[in-house]
Amino acid sequence: MLLSSLPDVDGSRCTLTYESEGWLRATWRGFVDMAKALRGADNYLKTLADLRCPYLLNDNVELRGPWFDSIEWLERIWVPQAVGMGLHYVAHVVQADSLSDTITTHFQGPKVGGLELQIFQQVADAEAWLRHCQLVEAGVE
Repeated sequence: MLLSSLPDVDGSRCTLTYESEGWLRATWRGFVDMAKALRGADNYLKTLADLRCPYLLNDNVELRGPWFDSIEWLERIWVPQAVGMGLHYVAHVVQADSLSDTITTHFQGPKVGGLELQIFQQVADAEAWLRHCQLVEAGVE
């Protein structure tokens, strides 16, 4: 279900959907500069405040150019707010033309300020990990 779409004049966008599998998906497309990234991240927090969903798939496959580089802002401002609103698991898929991005080079462990963060090359692998997290949370595994 489409929750929001933040298009920009250059064709880039951040789309937020609630997937039938029970997680939020932020899909980034095109070139996302600092202002666009902050706008998309803020929009996510506003949505999370209402939904309280513990799972996020951050899909950067269609992102072009350098990825949002304010790791300090993410760590100090965004992560504590997201955790406070119930986010626990983030599956981060790097952009297709890169094997890594700022997130993968900065965060070397699976825990980031109360979040469990996993990095993926493929969306299908990220989805499988989120399904596994749901089973663990439900006590099935």
